[in-house]
Amino acid sequence: MMQNKKKFSSVFTYASIIVGVLVLFGAVFPNQFGKVSSGVGAWITETFGWYYMTVFTLILLFFIFLGFSPIGKLKLGKPHDKPEFKTISWLTMLFSAGMGIGLVFYGSAEPISHYLAPPTADAETKAALAEAMRSTFFHYGFHPWAVYGIVALALAYSQFRKGELGLISKTLRPVLGDKVDGPIGNVVDVLSVFATIIGVAVSLGIGAMQINGGLNYLFGIPNNQLVQGIIIAIVTVLFLYSAWSGLSKGIQYLSNLNMLLAGLLFVAVLILGPTLLIFNMMTSATGDYLNTLLYNSLDVAPLNEQKHEWMQSWTIYYWGWWMSWSPFVGIFIARISRGRSIREFVLAVLFVPTIVSIFWFSAFGLTGVEVGLNVPAIFEMPPETQLFGILNELPLSVILSVVALVLIASFFITSADSATFVLGMQTSFGTLSPAGFVKIVWGLALSAIAYVLLLSGGETGLNALQSASIISALPFSVVVILMAVAFYKDANQERKYLGLTLKPDKKRMKEYSDKAKSNRELR
Repeated sequence: MMQNKKKFSSVFTYASIIVGVLVLFGAVFPNQFGKVSSGVGAWITETFGWYYMTVFTLILLFFIFLGFSPIGKLKLGKPHDKPEFKTISWLTMLFSAGMGIGLVFYGSAEPISHYLAPPTADAETKAALAEAMRSTFFHYGFHPWAVYGIVALALAYSQFRKGELGLISKTLRPVLGDKVDGPIGNVVDVLSVFATIIGVAVSLGIGAMQINGGLNYLFGIPNNQLVQGIIIAIVTVLFLYSAWSGLSKGIQYLSNLNMLLAGLLFVAVLILGPTLLIFNMMTSATGDYLNTLLYNSLDVAPLNEQKHEWMQSWTIYYWGWWMSWSPFVGIFIARISRGRSIREFVLAVLFVPTIVSIFWFSAFGLTGVEVGLNVPAIFEMPPETQLFGILNELPLSVILSVVALVLIASFFITSADSATFVLGMQTSFGTLSPAGFVKIVWGLALSAIAYVLLLSGGETGLNALQSASIISALPFSVVVILMAVAFYKDANQERKYLGLTLKPDKKRMKEYSDKAKSNRELR
């Protein structure tokens, strides 16, 4: 017990100190903080862009391999465990994990940006539109979900099948042995906490920017950092109250509300926008995305200056953001996937969110470009305001804008509340009931980091957000690689023990099942 207390205090204390120093420095010296983070982020992007692209591609290939290998027959849990959630509910929750502030913020803004400044094509041409949709699908498609999936897979296998605590460090036991119970394990957990804070803070930052953009467009409220700070403060009070009181049902209702509002908004834009163009371009762009997947996965454009600069602003930024988000999303996905086979898990995690993203960006992206061609002022708007400018040109504009505003605020609250739980769990031995005080501390830290990043990001606020995600992802990427190696080592040993092949040894499987049943009866 004393060891647990000591470990809790070290991870919590060290992570708190690191975050506290960053917040203090950023609040007192916002300009210097912005320059330092931008400089470090630019250096990492230029120096390690090839590394990010290679790691994401190898993880994607490895994740697919796991789904179709004999390891895919193993279960995320004991042999007798049944899935906790029905398949439809499980897929819906995967959809929920795939939806968030990022999709609402970039739903129209990213395709428009690529259309105006494409990777290789001439701007504002049909070729630029094709590249815009393909590139957006690439950023929200298989690659991020393979990274989320590896983290979730290692966590679920370690926790539900091997009986380990639900901590990132414990997944590395097959590689590091008992060292995961000492200082090395603490370092790994501190890195995962830091990555989670930065990843979620980036989302909260762009959420505050878009809420402010919507209020500015609809009601004329000033669009500046002061208002964004007030928005963060109000939302912080709401999600901290929920975190402190443990209103899990309230968050569950909010999550369901998110899905309902997102569905209504999507259907409305699909019907009121250029419906036929949406379906035609979605089909064509999906084929283009799949056809160029391997090439674009490894292309760092060393000889194409236009694409190289574009990748630094978009692809590398996204890869950093997704990597820093992976502990948060991974823990969520692991939690809901107990009792599923690895093969079922891989197929669902890869395809369900990717398909949802393709539909979402097709509807909002193509509607945005089409509206912008008729109303050129749309193209001049900042990204946090563009969605509301586009909705203003559609029928039922006021209703749709209010729905969008409520949806963003709801995503903001639920994401922050869930993040405080995940951070509390990571600093409390993986317990599913972290202390209220711990959640309050991490909730305040999330909001403080989000606002500091906005303060140091200049006029747009996006510069520091992008730099922060890229910086935090670099050290944590090493942890993810080790998680993949550790999981394969452990799972492959069990696969050999069970004699699992593409054609299973039924006799050995029956012996293993009988043994497990006998152990249950003895207990």
